[in-house]
Amino acid sequence: MTDGEVLAPMMDSGQLAIQKTQSLSFIRKISSWCKQNMLLVLTIAGVVLGIILGFLLRLAQPSKDAIMLISFPGEILMRALKMLILPLIVSSLIVGLSALDAKSSGRMGLRTLVYYFATTFAAIILGIILVICIHPGDPILKDETVTGSSSKLTSIDAFLDLIRNIFPDNIVQACFQHEKTAYKNVTVPRKQIIYLPVEESNSTFESLSNITESNQTLAATAVPRNMTKIIVERKEIKEIRYFPYGDGINVLGLITFCVGFAIILGQMGPEGQVMVKFFNILNDIVMKLVVLVMWYSPFGIMFLIAGKVLELEDPSEVAQRLGLYIITVITGLVIHAGITLPLIYFIICRKNPLRLFQGVFQAWLTALATASSSATLPVTFRCLEENLGLDKRVTRFVLPLGATINMDGTALYEAVAPIFIAQMNGIELTFGQLITVSLTATCAAIGAAAIPSAGLVTMLMVLTSVGLPVEDVSIILAVDWFLDRIRTSVNVLGDCYGAGIVQHLSRFELTTQERLDSSVELSPVGNEGQDQVTEDWNRLVKIEENCVHYKH
Repeated sequence: MTDGEVLAPMMDSGQLAIQKTQSLSFIRKISSWCKQNMLLVLTIAGVVLGIILGFLLRLAQPSKDAIMLISFPGEILMRALKMLILPLIVSSLIVGLSALDAKSSGRMGLRTLVYYFATTFAAIILGIILVICIHPGDPILKDETVTGSSSKLTSIDAFLDLIRNIFPDNIVQACFQHEKTAYKNVTVPRKQIIYLPVEESNSTFESLSNITESNQTLAATAVPRNMTKIIVERKEIKEIRYFPYGDGINVLGLITFCVGFAIILGQMGPEGQVMVKFFNILNDIVMKLVVLVMWYSPFGIMFLIAGKVLELEDPSEVAQRLGLYIITVITGLVIHAGITLPLIYFIICRKNPLRLFQGVFQAWLTALATASSSATLPVTFRCLEENLGLDKRVTRFVLPLGATINMDGTALYEAVAPIFIAQMNGIELTFGQLITVSLTATCAAIGAAAIPSAGLVTMLMVLTSVGLPVEDVSIILAVDWFLDRIRTSVNVLGDCYGAGIVQHLSRFELTTQERLDSSVELSPVGNEGQDQVTEDWNRLVKIEENCVHYKH
């Protein structure tokens, strides 16, 4: 036997041992990753199992009561998440902004608003381009639908509702109600006086009496000179605008109050530290409650999705009728979330956007399951602060504001749907009408949080702005539950990228504020010490601004 024949089995066994070692190493890595990201793995499993469970249970054709019971664990999850929204927004905003000076807060707010408006408008332009190119509208679809409801709400109503809710007249009421515009019919009496000669008055009175309805009364009184005065009283129905309160937290009003409260609290110095510590403790308690709810979320998400699948009437028929429309909206949302937002993040921050998406994947899945940016807010806080290490002073300002006004996915949807309905009716929109759709969709997306049933009401507002039939909105409501989840996940993703961008642009102010805080801790107590700190602070700000100017 040659040396080669002796060594061959040894080499084969060595290679097998190496491959086995590599396989074991790979399995250990997977196992270690799953242990470190157990909550994420369970959430993904909950989404997948919910879809499978829903379609399997459809075969049994469960009753409405059975569907309600199946969805009940998901309802508990939604209620638990919404329960934490109010204390989380209040404590996080006050804690975050009280640690910043007014100038830094103003700069951060300006950067946040510029980013939100820019991405919202970019989403609208993308949606208009796609719906014109793909042309999903077909007049045949209109014959297959039913008549929907209409609304008198206009774009000016939505805009003024937004402003009213920014400045609430009762901060306690803002914790559970928000103001909205509505219309109602009222009966207004109208009187008409007719003078007739005496010989004609009797016949005229009889003829008028014959046509008198329940809302009209007649009275005749004699007047001098052979004339009779007949008073005809009619009750006309008139539509008026009024401003009732609807259930739901007025997030915009709370943000306005908390921002002002936090900025003044931060300027009070040592006197305000008691309140700062109180809200710090409150925020820590709420975040620990968030962790408990998040461990329940995989179970709740599974039954939440299963219940929604069971509520579907006929998925195959809906897909056949609205397939192109669904593809158009989803394509736009995927392009915006997968290309536009990461590209903006990379250009400004020069960082890998995939790492940010990996860190907020848990929040993205939660938004996909709950279809609520506000309900996802506790999870988004935890993902950005713990997984990615973003500054709490940034996340606690950017995220509550973004969950209220940054609706990139909703804006794209609001732009696509009216043009789809116009195509279905054979109406060609002019360039001016497309501009109107863009501006109205922007206002609708920003003001959606102040309007109940936002998906329907804001859509009617956009349709009315360009004179399209509002009853055709019933066509797209069949798939709104599904598209709502996808666009909500895009909204949350836009908030996360925005937090990363704002932190990058505000890094110099944040660093300077940290140095100031450390100098305050080391400085002597008293007015002289505070004056010295103020001088050092002003000198430090000038140095930082000069450094930034030099780098640019």
